Amino acid sequence: MEIRDALHGSIALDPTEVSVVESPYFQRLRRIKQLGFAETAFPSATHTRFVHSLGAMHVATQAFDNLFPDEDERYKLLRFRKLVRLAALLHDVGHGPLSHTTESAMPQVAKLAIPLPHYKTAKRQATHEDYTLKIVLDSELTPRLDRAGKKSGFSSLHVAALIEPEIEVKDDFFKERLGGEIVDFRPLLEQLISSELDCDRMDYLRRDSHYLGVSYGQYDYDWIIANLCPHVTGGKVHLALKHRAVTAFEDFLISRFHMFLMIYFHHKSVIYDRMLHEYCRSSDSTYEIPSDLTGYLNCVDSELMNHLGTSKNKWAKRITERNPYVVLIELPSGLTDSSPDHDLFSSVEAKLKKQDIHYLKETSTSELSKYIDGGKKPLYVRYDNYYTETKFIPLTQYSDLFDRYKKRRSVSRIYIDEAEGKRFKNS
Repeated sequence: MEIRDALHGSIALDPTEVSVVESPYFQRLRRIKQLGFAETAFPSATHTRFVHSLGAMHVATQAFDNLFPDEDERYKLLRFRKLVRLAALLHDVGHGPLSHTTESAMPQVAKLAIPLPHYKTAKRQATHEDYTLKIVLDSELTPRLDRAGKKSGFSSLHVAALIEPEIEVKDDFFKERLGGEIVDFRPLLEQLISSELDCDRMDYLRRDSHYLGVSYGQYDYDWIIANLCPHVTGGKVHLALKHRAVTAFEDFLISRFHMFLMIYFHHKSVIYDRMLHEYCRSSDSTYEIPSDLTGYLNCVDSELMNHLGTSKNKWAKRITERNPYVVLIELPSGLTDSSPDHDLFSSVEAKLKKQDIHYLKETSTSELSKYIDGGKKPLYVRYDNYYTETKFIPLTQYSDLFDRYKKRRSVSRIYIDEAEGKRFKNS
């Protein structure tokens, strides 16, 4: 089976993958927009997590094939290729409707009864990642995954293990010979699913840019993919990048950074997310995400909007009637603490409190990379020189970009009812 995609062209699926895609759990993603409320600012941003997940699988496949270009070697590793495709396909299968905000309406994680020891006693609220694990490990989709991996020797547990690194796998499935020694491939496969250079980010940046109609998320995808390579160290295989593509990778990081600052943190998207949060935490909110998966199948964008449309709650009405709070004042982190604008921001907030005017304060923060805080999944640079032997250097030692972008960037905003804002400005 082939699927035509606006970004990647033709995406091929084998019969077992088709079975997974046609399951109600994956089909549910057709009804969940990738960017939630972003369409309030960018009307064409209506693409779904369904098509993004297919794209992520395609990217993971291209990455894997370029990591192991030798056909004989790739044939020996076909089981890993099959597994990483399924993990990429399902990495978002448990995502909630509209945005991460609805996770505040999710139950305690213990109620999901995820069949893993450490989840039975966990005392915290569930996240969409927890629903993903539940769907992969304990749903009608689970036997389909087990059948898909039967010939290759893996099960639904191995799929889940690439999505959640904390899952323990006791067999030797991830071990295989490479370059004369038996090594653990799990770190590399995990990095393809979730890391600073994973299939998720490599797809959504270009896809979001395409549907938003902006240029911020564009980067040299083909060059990065073509220069991926494996690095064996300490008996484990890690993701590496040839040195000639480091500049392209730096551009990739900056592109993502700018997408957050300019697009994902757009003032309209932010306030709609915040209003939804205010509704979910209201005493008269009746929206609850069920712990049973049959009920979760109906937790999609349209169902949530229909629910909000029947509510008399003021925040629900503002969302459905498109009557959001508006920005009264904005403070980007590019201004120094000594800037008069900081004092102005604080004085405006104090004045609002004194006049007993309701407002919402929201700060959106982004960082260039998790490496700044010490990433757990190291990337390496392969340095080839005609006069010396090949070296593998940790990326943070090779590139100074992380030092230059150590400081996090944020934007703080105060939102207020539009009519109140006009009166406040004139007061």
